[in-house]
Amino acid sequence: MPLTSGTKVGQYEIIAPLGAGGMGEVYRARDSRLNRDVAIKVLPAQLAQDPAALARFEREAQAVAALSHPNILAIYDVGNDAGTVFAVTELLDGQTLRTRLADGALPGRKAIDFAVHIVRGIAAAHERGIVHRDLKPENIFITKDGVVKILDFGLAKWSPGPSDPGSKDPGLQETKFADTTPGMVLGTVGYMSPEQVRGLAVDHRSDIFSFGAVFYEMLTGQRPFRGDSHVETMNAILKEDPPEFSGINANLPGAFERIIRRCLEKQPGDRFYSAHDLGIALEAVSGATNQSSASMAAIPGAGDASRQSSKRPSFVVAAAAVLVASAIAFFAGRGFSVSEPPSSPEIDRLTYRRGPIFAGRMTLDGKTFLYSAAWEGAPRQTYSVRSDSPESQPLQLANANIVSISSKGELAVIRDRTNWTFSARGILARAPMSGAAMRDVLEDVQDADWLPNGDELAVARVVNGKYQIEFPIGKVVYQTDGWTSHIRVSPDGQRIAFLDQPAAGDDRGTAAIIDASGKKTSMDVDCNSTQGIAWAPSGQEVWFTCANTGAGRALLAGSLDGRVRTVYRVPSALYLLDIGADGSVLLAQENTRFGIRGLAPGETRERDLSWLDWGLPSQLSDDGRTVLFTEQAEGGGPGYSVFIRDTNGAPAVRLGTGAASAISPDGKWVIARDVSTSPVQLVLMPTGAGQPRKLTGDDIEHANIRFLRDDKHFIFNGFKPGRPLSVWKQALDGGEAVPVLPEGIRAGGEVSPDGTRVVGRSPDGVRMIYRIDQKDASPEPIRGLVAGDLFLRFSADNRELILYRKDPATGGADLFRLDLASGARSKMYAIVPPSETVSLGGVGSLFVSADGTAYVYACAIAQSDLFLVKGLK
Repeated sequence: MPLTSGTKVGQYEIIAPLGAGGMGEVYRARDSRLNRDVAIKVLPAQLAQDPAALARFEREAQAVAALSHPNILAIYDVGNDAGTVFAVTELLDGQTLRTRLADGALPGRKAIDFAVHIVRGIAAAHERGIVHRDLKPENIFITKDGVVKILDFGLAKWSPGPSDPGSKDPGLQETKFADTTPGMVLGTVGYMSPEQVRGLAVDHRSDIFSFGAVFYEMLTGQRPFRGDSHVETMNAILKEDPPEFSGINANLPGAFERIIRRCLEKQPGDRFYSAHDLGIALEAVSGATNQSSASMAAIPGAGDASRQSSKRPSFVVAAAAVLVASAIAFFAGRGFSVSEPPSSPEIDRLTYRRGPIFAGRMTLDGKTFLYSAAWEGAPRQTYSVRSDSPESQPLQLANANIVSISSKGELAVIRDRTNWTFSARGILARAPMSGAAMRDVLEDVQDADWLPNGDELAVARVVNGKYQIEFPIGKVVYQTDGWTSHIRVSPDGQRIAFLDQPAAGDDRGTAAIIDASGKKTSMDVDCNSTQGIAWAPSGQEVWFTCANTGAGRALLAGSLDGRVRTVYRVPSALYLLDIGADGSVLLAQENTRFGIRGLAPGETRERDLSWLDWGLPSQLSDDGRTVLFTEQAEGGGPGYSVFIRDTNGAPAVRLGTGAASAISPDGKWVIARDVSTSPVQLVLMPTGAGQPRKLTGDDIEHANIRFLRDDKHFIFNGFKPGRPLSVWKQALDGGEAVPVLPEGIRAGGEVSPDGTRVVGRSPDGVRMIYRIDQKDASPEPIRGLVAGDLFLRFSADNRELILYRKDPATGGADLFRLDLASGARSKMYAIVPPSETVSLGGVGSLFVSADGTAYVYACAIAQSDLFLVKGLK
């Protein structure tokens, strides 16, 4: 019998039916524990008694639970309540692709957008060794906000993926997939691959064929293989090619048809090698069809990458001699058009060790390259390498980044940065080429560059809480409420190029040029990630590396009037380090992932709480059971994504778009930063039912948000135009922000449990305890605080501070309690991160519960390779 409204199934209360199919009925339901609406799929009673049907139902739940991707339907729970077998998933609002196609073919731009997201989901499944085997429009859902979700993994099976042909994912060892025997046909006629029709064994390339059939139908409104009966349709799949686009819609781009025909090859070996390669080709076509009004250069490319092993280095692929139209589209990427003939660059690899590269420069003769790296987990070190030798030699420069080499051969370095990231500040020093005898110049410097005379330096540094550019030192030409990085002086010494980034610590932004009078020109492109900048030898262009989505940075060139063109793109993240006098380019190719680790209350071992590819925690709930975090790269999307997750390892819940900032003490609300606005504004998101709403709309740059204990107000650090930094207080239900501490004080860490105090840092760096709403009250000194102590939160009884100190040797953190009355300290415990994260700073973004027993932190793993590229124009 159908379930009626109000019926309880486990902890879920049925609200209304959503639909029904052969494998069960789907209802809208209310999750009483997490206070949110979900979809619950209930297996009919007769099928719940059928071992085969029950196995398929459980198999689908296990397959989906093994995955974690924004383009795959998320499953929250499975259970059996008094014989009612059910699975609980996220609740989707929209329609299936089949319903969407009822009105005919989709517009080309919409079809390619949907296709890219479908393939991302397929690729995620294949990386876990899962083959869907039943891709069709009925199993693809389009939400009202345009998000694509792949449904129904009931026919899924495990198969070795393209990058791992020999071993099964350990996370799936106990999962029983649909094991088939020769001659058994599973799938949906019209979308089956030839090997499925024949009842042969299938692998990930079967899904690529099925996707090709779906993509064809999205573009033409017709199925590629049709017959008057199932037998005739199967025969068409085995022996016929689909009708050409020209006979259906002459306006469809030929690049679409070439991709589809590669997907629909009869032999699996003739299709795209992997869904990853297919996705790159689709994204390239997506960009090539989105023409910009500005004239862009072609991207030097390679032969058909779909035939290359996914283990082959991208730069080897990029150096291939064959250049065909499909390869041009392959490397074009999204948002940058192709308008000039491609070049064939000469590429020399300079490094061969494992670890991250932080900075690099070439000497004036262009034959020696100095770079800073942390190889094989060792501390950061500076090395020298020549293009005619694969061996790098260490210099006497430890824990320092090379930022510039003067015309007289003197080095400028930033030493002792506060952390590993390029945004961190340190001490500017001068040193001879050997690296010995460094001489300190200036503190709190983010970056620096020599002027052409070789005697003076330009710097980007922080003064009174604000970033500024001095050209030369002492002459301020630019200030910002955001931040600046990677400054470079033009060859004629008249201008500075830099990366202008509106949100502190976030590498979103663009490149800009400013002259000695302060006249600024910004490049006509917005980057989701931008790192690295250098002047072309002519001084008429500035080159920089920029990703318009995710973190796959390409090499772009910007003219003095702000026009932008694409110089070079490969399917990975590039980081521009330097350009020589002969036009040769020093590039690092990067592969970096950020993850989250934590210890849940009552547990004794850390758990990996990573979700997508670049997760950064923003706060841990007082009880230590919920972590609030942001996904900032490909998985997070252009505007980032806000998630919460139980620290016991339950699936994460996406709340909306933005950068996560704070979770209310009662756990019902989250404040996120809208990084698409300038200045950055705030959005209020419910963790349960409800919709996000705009929280602020003023001229203040908002950062470091924290709720007060009444759950009705919050405080934040904010810059108002023309004024020093202040700490502000605002109500959730409206009203203007009001400053609550003296100007110039920066709040950090959590608010005290009684809601009255925060730890603040004065402009001269002194940390004291300040009372909120009592600007005239004298701050309270913190007894026993020493250099290197980092504040986390007040203890639950308000009597102690919980602090930590970084351990450079392990990359970990030692936690302490500091008694506010006596200044006495006692060690709590040490956190030791995985060894492969030490070279990138180990523990970062650390948060602890109110009692100090539970914690979460971010850690990163990176691999960089250094290349010299010649022939780029």
